Amino acid sequence: MAALLCFVVLLLSPLLSHAADPDPLLDFCVADLNSSPSFANFPCKPTSNVTSEDFFFNGFMTEGNTSNVFGSRVTPGNVLTFPALNMLGISMNRVDLAPNGINPPHSHPRATESGVVLKGKVLVGFVTTGNVYYSKELVPGQMFVIPRGLVHFQKNVGRSKALLVTSFNSQNPGAVILTNTLFGTKPSIPDHVLTQNFQVDASVVHGIESKFRS
Repeated sequence: MAALLCFVVLLLSPLLSHAADPDPLLDFCVADLNSSPSFANFPCKPTSNVTSEDFFFNGFMTEGNTSNVFGSRVTPGNVLTFPALNMLGISMNRVDLAPNGINPPHSHPRATESGVVLKGKVLVGFVTTGNVYYSKELVPGQMFVIPRGLVHFQKNVGRSKALLVTSFNSQNPGAVILTNTLFGTKPSIPDHVLTQNFQVDASVVHGIESKFRS
């Protein structure tokens, strides 16, 4: 039995060695955004063209414009805005919320999210695949985590502006915003699919679509 177990381990060891991310082979790989990504990463910018400025990002210094229907603005710090994150598996967002503003229900298909409230009072909630809802009102200094792929939101429940910084274990976590995904697609999802799914008339679907089509 012991010999059989050893044989199975030896047989599976090549597969197990490929189960985790490989160790980096370079100190860094600043993305060349003018090139098409290969699989999940961008080609490296030539090292001779890399400068100190490539490793610093000032996109979070300016407050986001929350003059929109949701009263929120997400400023991404991912590989597309901060190319030095290429191949590092991390990224961050700045989230500004006006009073009563909401970062609407969405999910990140490629990353778990953690975040900390820096200013204001924020209701953070998420829903599991078993339709269980977890939530808490957070104040500055409190941290939260959203497991990968689960639908979640952040809403300003205070009287003043709110600010959060969120982080992800992906250089490009992606975001599926439910309302935009269902009612703002091009081409649109057929009416009969949406009316059957939400059990409403087509006029209701058209009214919602009019708010999310540019």
